[in-house]
Amino acid sequence: MQTLEQKIGYTFKNKELLFRAMSHSSYANEARLPGGSNERLEFLGDAVLSIVVSEHIFRDYTHLPEGELTKLRASLVCERSLCEFAKEINLGSFIMLGKGEQMTGGRERPSILADAFEALIAAIFLDGGMAEASKFVLRFVDRELAAHNQGVFIDYKTTLQEIIQKNPEERVEYILVGEDGPDHNKQFTVEVRLNNNCIGRGTARSKKNAEQQAAKEALSLMGEEV
Repeated sequence: MQTLEQKIGYTFKNKELLFRAMSHSSYANEARLPGGSNERLEFLGDAVLSIVVSEHIFRDYTHLPEGELTKLRASLVCERSLCEFAKEINLGSFIMLGKGEQMTGGRERPSILADAFEALIAAIFLDGGMAEASKFVLRFVDRELAAHNQGVFIDYKTTLQEIIQKNPEERVEYILVGEDGPDHNKQFTVEVRLNNNCIGRGTARSKKNAEQQAAKEALSLMGEEV
């Protein structure tokens, strides 16, 4: 767990909290852990995450109305974003899983990664307070916000999907076609394909942002204003 502490930039005073945060229910059930799994921490972490992100964008995005703030927050705290954040620190390798869950690829399962990330937030909050939890969360959120069109979130993927859905027979998918750079500074390249034909390509430091950039390029090539 010391390696994980180095990755997250925080040293726990109560190591039990970190151990609990990394204990998936499958492991807790098999090991019959007193106190159970990370599910209670996940519950608290979800609330801490929401408060940190809400306050941050409320203060920094004074030009956005309530509806846009809600959409922006949702994009930052959804399972997909949390899964990407977890992968940045290789969180999956530290999660303790039951044998069955390990054999079925649990370390890569988005729901498990996102839940463990929320549990980790709660563990930091309980051990070091809101200031430390905010510092940890904003390390990921600030970088995500910086990648969004000068701080204003535009969901290009949803816009593209709404256009494509007008023709039910059309099928869109996002394919990872490149991954370059060291672990701490990877660049991902994604293509968005319409019926297996590439209609856009994007490169970014996370797969999620690369997909957004690919969708943006596709919209631009389709003549949409982006």
